[in-house]
Amino acid sequence: MSAATDRPAGLELAVVGMSGRFPGAADVAALWRNLRDGVDAVSALTDEDLRRAGVPGELRADPRYVRAEGVLEGADLFDAGFFGLSAREAAMLDPQQRIFLECAWHALEDAGHDPARFAGRVGVYAGAGAGGYLAQLLADPRRARELDPTALRLANDRDFLPARVSYKLGLQGPSVNVQTACSTSLVAVHLACQALLSGDCDMALAGGVTVAIPQGAGYLYRPGSVRSPEGRCRAFDADAAGLVSGSGAGVVVLRRLDDALADGDTVRAVVLGSAVGNDGAQRIGFTAPCVPGQAAVLRAALAAAGVPPDSIGYVEAHGTGTELGDPIEVAALCEAYGPRAPGSCALGSVKTNLGHLDAAAGVTGLIKTVLSLQHGELVPSLHFRRPNPRIDFGRNPFQVVTALRPWTRSGVPRRAGVSAFGLGGTNAHVVLEEAPAGEPASPGREWQLLTVSARTPAALEAAASALAAHLRAHPAPPLADVAYTHAVGRRAFAHRRAVLVRQGEDAAALLASRAPERTREGTAGEGAAPVVFLFPGQGAHAAGTARGLYDAEPVFRGELDRCAALLRPHLGMDLREVLLPAAGATDAAAARLGETRLAQPAVFAVCWALARLWASLGVEPEAVAGQGAGELVAACVAGVFTLEDALALVAERARLVHALPPGALLAVPLSEDQLAARLVPGADVAAAAPGACLAAGPADAVAALRRSLARDGVRARPVAGSHAFHSAMMEPAVEPFRRRVEQVPRAPARIPLVSTVSGRWLTAAEAADPAYWAGQLRRTVRFADALAELARVPERVFLEVSPGTALAGLVRRHPACAGRTTVSTLDGAGAEPEPAQLLRAAGALWAAGVPVRLEALHAGERRRRIPLPTYPFERRRYWMDLSADPAEAV
Repeated sequence: MSAATDRPAGLELAVVGMSGRFPGAADVAALWRNLRDGVDAVSALTDEDLRRAGVPGELRADPRYVRAEGVLEGADLFDAGFFGLSAREAAMLDPQQRIFLECAWHALEDAGHDPARFAGRVGVYAGAGAGGYLAQLLADPRRARELDPTALRLANDRDFLPARVSYKLGLQGPSVNVQTACSTSLVAVHLACQALLSGDCDMALAGGVTVAIPQGAGYLYRPGSVRSPEGRCRAFDADAAGLVSGSGAGVVVLRRLDDALADGDTVRAVVLGSAVGNDGAQRIGFTAPCVPGQAAVLRAALAAAGVPPDSIGYVEAHGTGTELGDPIEVAALCEAYGPRAPGSCALGSVKTNLGHLDAAAGVTGLIKTVLSLQHGELVPSLHFRRPNPRIDFGRNPFQVVTALRPWTRSGVPRRAGVSAFGLGGTNAHVVLEEAPAGEPASPGREWQLLTVSARTPAALEAAASALAAHLRAHPAPPLADVAYTHAVGRRAFAHRRAVLVRQGEDAAALLASRAPERTREGTAGEGAAPVVFLFPGQGAHAAGTARGLYDAEPVFRGELDRCAALLRPHLGMDLREVLLPAAGATDAAAARLGETRLAQPAVFAVCWALARLWASLGVEPEAVAGQGAGELVAACVAGVFTLEDALALVAERARLVHALPPGALLAVPLSEDQLAARLVPGADVAAAAPGACLAAGPADAVAALRRSLARDGVRARPVAGSHAFHSAMMEPAVEPFRRRVEQVPRAPARIPLVSTVSGRWLTAAEAADPAYWAGQLRRTVRFADALAELARVPERVFLEVSPGTALAGLVRRHPACAGRTTVSTLDGAGAEPEPAQLLRAAGALWAAGVPVRLEALHAGERRRRIPLPTYPFERRRYWMDLSADPAEAV
């Protein structure tokens, strides 16, 4: 037996998502508000409503004409672009299929699942009402001639409803059309449950849709019909005389309970069991119900659920309010659920609120019941004044709910039954239980990255505003769960916004204000944006920098520890002593990091660890480039050297340079040609860029060059550095380093690498040549040329993989890189904690279209997928009116 219940374990299914559109309610949340408030959403139609619906004047004047219907607002509206349909295709498509498509998408988002990311198969079990749109399209002979019959059938035949959902949403599980009249959508739920239990799929959409065409037409009452003469459904009431029709749609997302819990889904309710059957020939007529057939299905569902009937606290009845149907339904309930104490089980029918939604009726009753289980409340069944005298409510177990009241437990979890009985005798019953208490989420990061995207700028604004409003209205959910749900459960569209939020801050205000210091926006292209990793040379690291990442990021910490261990034999010490000094030892560590023998291994280790951290977030470079010693990091990332060999080389390179006489560096605001013409003996051009260069050489030569430039009105600036890097002073180290490189394997670069010696792509021959890597010590750094080469691909995003921002600054100032997205991993200033800086960088990359694995930001945490606002469809009218030219799309 499973914990806290009295049923066998192992066959439970979970309702993890819901969506729908109903009379008077645009979504499930609005439906619940209306149900709690006892709103009658059946519209009282005006004469103008009837006229617009095409009801002739003589019928409108007939006193028997009933001006009531459960009207679905906006049935003619649809976001065609979202689903890749042209205006003409959308206008031809049955409104039922349009609405169900949108509901299916919203249901998956409500469940926190993007089907493109879901590892299993997703099935669709659904059906639609008869509609009437096709008849309207063909009512005009001219249109009938103009429109392709095959295209019309594909767009309007309800056979294609589930398949169209699977096609447009990319679902590869079974797509099964279900048509059992009024029980269609609850039968679809049953079939979806069976498919999950048998392994046909791993997640299932189940539901139905009905949109009457024309809408708002009312009906002519005929004595003896199932329709109400007054336009109200009075289920189980003495004055019950029939039903009122309505239009609507409902979809639920189902999973196996164990899978849902393991995946962090929000379980809204548990499906304990279900059954489907038919009345057969026991009834007095084809459309007449019968007690034995209904009771058999009720008993079968209870048996499948494995719970005693007296543990059921509420039944959502089929409840059409018909003179014959209500007494038969209660008699069947008494036979299956009794004997038990009088009035011990609540009874209701959502049809009293919305009208009879035909193919969507069963799933709508299910959604209502799931909401009641979630909220622990029973909502009123409307228009019940006096009990039907043919139903002995005083003695049987059932009592109609007439007012909102708490749903108390009685020693077992709350449980309910939901019925749907179809014309033709196909009956369905589902037994539900309230969701088990979920395992609490673990604490999240102090800082969170909230991401929002949409297909258009206007939809992005709407999505951000909706999330802000939700956070204002529901401040309880952990921000980490909000960030996680958007990371794993929302499709990343072209227009994007990422907002950095700290726990305890007003996330809603930040989302709404688009605070520039916390917000990154961008537009992704058709494919993933390629990213270039840029690695700096010596001088990019300060003592204590990256301590925040070391403490917070296991991947970074593990890689830095690995580098320190591999470097220990070469350095004779633990590099972390100066990288991550103890409190009070920062100044001493900073002095030691100024030594070239430690500075170059230090920047290598930190840059490598950052590169691996980005890889753990799914950010892999399409190309790499490095400045000075940073080119060795780039080569290692590209696969030219193994990490062990690269660390040995950088340690030897640093040792050789450290042993050389000291030198000086000078930043000069001239082009390479201009500087070369002004060089004094002993000074060299160490690095060249358009309009800015670095001179290097002995201190006296560099001082002389500075004085000479000053006489010509050129203001040069000394640059801190222990040696005259990339100058003739490096010559004594070149040959020893060449011999050291010769001792390690070299491989062609797996990732394209731009040489900062030539400014061109590194060839396989260069990568294999020890002379290249030795000469790189001495030769002028042409990082600007490398940037110009990289900038030939307009979509490239530049990422500085270092503790600082120097290279990002060079990119932003480079003429060929104007307007490019350029991101620094860390800002170097320390205004925010380093984990927050990492998130900011991740948000900037994601906003630019780089495929960041945002879910990896929550690795090691126990996170939950929670219900959040769904996509704000940009609906417009798509409709072929009788008077429209058939060539017109809308």
